[in-house]
Amino acid sequence: MTISTQTYPSHRIHTPHREGRLIVTPSGVAGRFDSHAVDCPFVFTVDGRRGMTYVGWDGDGYQTALAWQQPDGSWHHEAIILARDPHHPHRRFNAALTSIVRDNDLWSSGELLRIDGWYYGTYHAYPAQGYEAGPGMIGIVRSRDLLSWEDFGTTLHAEDGAPWERGGLYKSWLMLVDGVFHLFYNAKEVDDFGSIAVPPAWIEQTGLATSTDLRTWTRVGTQPVLPVGGAGAFDERFASDPCVLRDADHWVMFYFGLAGDGHAREGYATSRDLVTWTKSADLLLDVGTPGEIDAQHAHKPAVVYWDGRLEHYYCAVSLPGAPYTLERAARGISRATSA
Repeated sequence: MTISTQTYPSHRIHTPHREGRLIVTPSGVAGRFDSHAVDCPFVFTVDGRRGMTYVGWDGDGYQTALAWQQPDGSWHHEAIILARDPHHPHRRFNAALTSIVRDNDLWSSGELLRIDGWYYGTYHAYPAQGYEAGPGMIGIVRSRDLLSWEDFGTTLHAEDGAPWERGGLYKSWLMLVDGVFHLFYNAKEVDDFGSIAVPPAWIEQTGLATSTDLRTWTRVGTQPVLPVGGAGAFDERFASDPCVLRDADHWVMFYFGLAGDGHAREGYATSRDLVTWTKSADLLLDVGTPGEIDAQHAHKPAVVYWDGRLEHYYCAVSLPGAPYTLERAARGISRATSA
C-alpha cells in the first residue's frame, strides 16, 4: 500500500542545477549501436574510476555500452559490453543492461560490489525487432571485468507474474540487502506496442521480486509495490524505472511518472522496509520549457554522490514540433546536481 503524503525532507535530494545540455548524445551515424538514441544511464564508481553504462538504440533494438568519466568531466565511450546475439534465446534483438549491484548508500560514490569475484547485473530484452517490441523479459548476467558478461541465474517473464505485469517487463534495479537480492522492475498489464495514443494505452507500475541465490525468485505480493497515481497525478499512467538507495533509516526510490499530458517527470517515494512505499507530491525533475533538451521528458533516474553533491543522471527528450515520433525525438543523457 502507498499513500500520497509523507514526512521525509525532500530538500535532501533536490537537484535543481541542470546541465542544460546532453552529456552523452546519439551518434547519428548509420550502423552504429547509438545512431538514433541513447538512454537508461547507470552511474557508479569502481576502483577509483567513475563509470556509466548506457543503452543505445539503432532503429532495430537496444545494445549496452560502457563509458568512463574523463578528468575534464566528459564521458568517453569504451566499448559495447552487452550486444545483440542472434543465437541467444532472449537477446537476438535487444540487450539493455540497466543495473549492477552497488553500494546502497545514497551518500556514497556508488562503488560496485564484487560478490565472490563477480559483478552482477540485470538486463531487459524484447522478442522482436524495433523499439521495445513485444513483451519484455529480465535476465541476470555477471562479469569479472565489466566488459565480458555471461548469463547467470533464472530469467523473469511476464507470463509468470500477476495480471498487472502480463504485458511485459521493463527496466530493473538489482540490489543486495542483508544477504537477499531485491529486484525492482516496472511492467505493464497489456502488450499494445504500436499504439499511437499519447499517453500510451497501457499502464506501467513497479514491482519487487527477491532471491537469495539469483536462481529462485519470489515476487512480493500480487500487486505492484509502487502503483500509478490517481487522475491528474504526475504518475497517472506510469510509475516506472526505479532507482533505490538508502538514506539513513529511509529507503528512497527515485522513479519517473508519466502523466495524462504525455510528459514524463521524475519524483520519489520512501520506505522503511522496501515493500510499503510512501509517495511524495514533490517533483524532483519537471520537463523543460519548449526548445530545451528535456521539454518532452525528464526521466529514467540514476543517482550518485560525487564531489560533495548529489548527481542525478537522466534521459532527456526533446521534440522539434508535433506529433511525437521515436524517429523525430532527440533522446540523450543529461544531469542535474544539488550544488
